[in-house]
Amino acid sequence: MYIGVDCGTQSTKVVLVDGADGRIIGEASRPHALDQGDNGRREQRVESWTEAFRGALDEALAQAGVDGRAVRAIGISGQQHGMVALDAEGVAVHPAKLWNDTETAAWNADLIERLGGEAGCLDKLGLVLQTGYTASKIAWLRETHPEAYARIATLLLPHDYLNFWLTGERVAEAGDASGTGYFDTRTRQWRHDVFAAIAPELDPAQVLPRLIDSREAAGTVRPELARELGLGDDVLVASGGGDNMMGAIGTGNIVPGRVTISLGTSGTIAVHSPEPVVPDNAMVANFCASHAGWLPLICTMNVTSATTTMRELVGLDIAGFNRAVESAEPGAGGVTLLPFFSGERVPALPQAHASLHGLTSLNTHPANLCRAAVESATFGLRYGLELLGPLADQATQVRLVGGGAKSAVWRQIVADVLDVEVVCPVVTEAAAFGGAIQARWCDRRQGEVDLAVLCQDWVALDESTLTRPRPEVVARYHTIYRHYRETLAAQYAVAD
Repeated sequence: MYIGVDCGTQSTKVVLVDGADGRIIGEASRPHALDQGDNGRREQRVESWTEAFRGALDEALAQAGVDGRAVRAIGISGQQHGMVALDAEGVAVHPAKLWNDTETAAWNADLIERLGGEAGCLDKLGLVLQTGYTASKIAWLRETHPEAYARIATLLLPHDYLNFWLTGERVAEAGDASGTGYFDTRTRQWRHDVFAAIAPELDPAQVLPRLIDSREAAGTVRPELARELGLGDDVLVASGGGDNMMGAIGTGNIVPGRVTISLGTSGTIAVHSPEPVVPDNAMVANFCASHAGWLPLICTMNVTSATTTMRELVGLDIAGFNRAVESAEPGAGGVTLLPFFSGERVPALPQAHASLHGLTSLNTHPANLCRAAVESATFGLRYGLELLGPLADQATQVRLVGGGAKSAVWRQIVADVLDVEVVCPVVTEAAAFGGAIQARWCDRRQGEVDLAVLCQDWVALDESTLTRPRPEVVARYHTIYRHYRETLAAQYAVAD
């Protein structure tokens, strides 16, 4: 058996997979508390991740009714960009600052300037720094919490931290490392000179983890921890990766011509490329994949986080929310939402706020507000997809994952807004499942296996979710989307 884990923003999910055929035989999740502030602060205790991991693993094993000692390997997926700063004892010097933290926007702008602007960033890193990346979080900690900064002995990402907790090894791999802001995504190496501009007092050779290939094991589960978790001896821990990279594996997006879109807390669009991409736009992230090749990526900050905010505002459960969305017409009766409850990365508006437009005494009712939330989140994804240009143009089908993908009406809106066929994999927890697939790939004790063959055998599509665009609605959405872009341009001077 193989374990896949996804440590996300809202919860940690665990799937237990039968190594013979890739069936999920047990799964569970545990929530995380989020500490947030109006200044853009988004932080979590690292202990909440390990506590959630323990609880979810216990439940998944119990659900499957199996002995944990049969587990061969574990693969960890984690929310990208988070800053986990540890002291010499391996204790966090500050709560983990997350991917959607925008408190560090000013520090990010300063770093871009000191690295030579967007051109300098592209030359040194192959991408342009974004506020969500790890780099500005370190610069922020250095200036605002110098005592904590002075105690840093190790800097890790969330999935790296869980690997460290499991194995005691400080390692990283290229996919997740791509989103730090001090890693060259073309050569797959740390940029010590860039790191020196961020944290001049810290020695990168000491504080940055050792880089390993995505097929290498991070290590084995520490014996005392294995006993506590009910696992056997010599359980491998795969390299793991960022949630977007592991989600690509979990949807079979490891060859050119495929697009994965995640309707999660944030929204991501990922395409596979065999070569590094030199983006025309700073908002396209030239990330490495966590298997081979590259995974050019677009990330929007407000997807299910925005729809959840609106759903709770009008007092509906998820089923009621979906019924409300379905009852409203495309265009939400003229109501337009700019859904920037957590700022925004694409377009680059880290300090933006959400706002409703076009409200009248006739159209201000719950159904239109709900529809506007879903449409605006989807318009943000269309905005991002357009930035990917030829890489996304060749796709004839989008593989849709994340919590929002469970909604039939949302799937139809995605198909109509993007004018493309969409379908969900059978396993919708794609990042956790990707972790399990990578764990099997890493476990050579069970015989060599080609990752492409493994994905072909294990990743199945749920044909009942296959959704095709409706030509008459597609035409309506072209006009509605144009109005959304005009509203965005008027509010934030974003080029239309």
